[in-house]
Amino acid sequence: MVVQALKDQGVDTVFGYPGGAVLPIYDEIFQQNDIQHILVRHEQGAVHAAEGYARSTGKPGVVLVTSGPGATNAVTGLADALLDSIPIVVLTGQVPTFLIGTDGFQEADTVGITRPCTKHNWLVKETDRLPGILHEAFHVATAGRPGPVLVDIPKDVQFATGTYTAPVKGGSKRYQPQVKGDMTEINELVEALESAKKPIFYTGGGVINSGGAASQLLRELVEATGAPITSTLMGLGAYPGTGKNWLGMLGMHGLYEANMAMHDCDLLIAVGARFDDRITGRTDAFSPHSVKAHIDIDPSSINKVIRVDIPIVGDVAHVLEDMLKVWKSRGRKMNREALTKWWAQIDKWRAVDCLQFRNSDKIIKPQHALQRLEALTKDRDRYITTEVGQHQMWAAQYLTFDEPKRWMTSGGLGTMGYGFPASIGVQMAHRDALVINVAGEASWMMNMQELGTAMQFRLPVKQFILNNERLGMVRQWQQLLHGERYSSSWSESLPDFVKLAEAFGAKGIQCSDPADLDDAIMEMVNHDGPVVFDCLVEKHENCFPMIPSGEPHNKMLLGDAAATDAIQGAGAALV
Repeated sequence: MVVQALKDQGVDTVFGYPGGAVLPIYDEIFQQNDIQHILVRHEQGAVHAAEGYARSTGKPGVVLVTSGPGATNAVTGLADALLDSIPIVVLTGQVPTFLIGTDGFQEADTVGITRPCTKHNWLVKETDRLPGILHEAFHVATAGRPGPVLVDIPKDVQFATGTYTAPVKGGSKRYQPQVKGDMTEINELVEALESAKKPIFYTGGGVINSGGAASQLLRELVEATGAPITSTLMGLGAYPGTGKNWLGMLGMHGLYEANMAMHDCDLLIAVGARFDDRITGRTDAFSPHSVKAHIDIDPSSINKVIRVDIPIVGDVAHVLEDMLKVWKSRGRKMNREALTKWWAQIDKWRAVDCLQFRNSDKIIKPQHALQRLEALTKDRDRYITTEVGQHQMWAAQYLTFDEPKRWMTSGGLGTMGYGFPASIGVQMAHRDALVINVAGEASWMMNMQELGTAMQFRLPVKQFILNNERLGMVRQWQQLLHGERYSSSWSESLPDFVKLAEAFGAKGIQCSDPADLDDAIMEMVNHDGPVVFDCLVEKHENCFPMIPSGEPHNKMLLGDAAATDAIQGAGAALV
């Protein structure tokens, strides 16, 4: 039943780790060839790999793990997927129904433990209900706001026989999220757009989750109206990073021009974003002079953090399509004169060049490393994953994404150890693509055991480690906010990453000289197997711009060079 349900749902890849409570399912997997099972080295890695697979394909990722520790090891990945709205179906084994509640071997209350970190979960006690629940799980994971679901299957249910039922077209009738937006609200938003003097589109991961049509409609709307657009960390690629209306990412480590425009706009159109605290900063000072519209398929996200004036519940693609039709039918009107002045102001902010830094010919600056990675790989069929920390923010700032589903990172939960297994999931889905995980040495070590998975399945993932021998973001906060008291923010016992790679049979590269960087990057890119690239970078470089905790968007910390330009040119209020 389980294997047939997976086949009927179009599943071709399962990430998992066997154990006693799921051996009947593994036995069935062994006896078929339609679904490939990827043996990970840790269950957390399985869920992150499934996330990478899901985010790069738009299809749900599937995980199979055993009971007890198998399920509890998956919890971090589930919480990560829930916060970032990633469709994952996790199947867990459970002790037989007659042992539930007896503290049996490898028993855990999986449904209870995972209820807060799944969109929905099920404990299957009746064999004939299993197929229907599995089909419903896929529907719930992918419909509406996507998210992780879990199905807990006791071992005696796996051994039993029953009647299989095929999936019903259209999914479960019990869960049918609203996809069409209210036309009254859409008309109100179009009217506001027509008269706005300083509009801005603020987009998030919901645009990408909605599918390719949403990104295309967004691009058409932005180009037609001439309004500027910014994005959250999760929304990069929905609008081209090389597009003329692109302001870059906004938020705590967002670009100066994006944050200043967000603060000063008079119409804010949030599309598939949830007003996360990394974006809003101090909520009472967030975009204080704007009319706010919010388009989201999740009704609970609207007015949850920021009170909005025009709430529109619906799927991003449907709402943008209707919005475009209404705007065109009303004569494609915009306040062009005011928009010209708005762009003139934005260009002054852009002139600050907030990402400039003082480069060195003695030591590799992390920003420079990513600039060179971008220059040498941007024309390839490239997918980027990241770990979490300074390197993650630098990657978002210095790498460019012109298409959706090319950028995989842990946004909401900020999970160290996400990037390496996620790169494995991406590579499984795109076997011929260049998949690079931008990492910090501390984050990468959290799931470095997955090098065994990469080697076993011949997945040529590239691990680009910016090694500063520090927990970089923690150290930065300690420097700026905690009186330079560096409490446990460095490691005194790092491995030799080249030897570590070679111990697994992979290729290891180390580079410390800026003059050698390009050749080393190309050596990594051109190698036909997994690579661990140990890029030794400046140890105490800080990631700027940065909005300090508790400050509004127009009070950013800038790097030394950019801060000088900002004070001289833009007259911004700086901390």
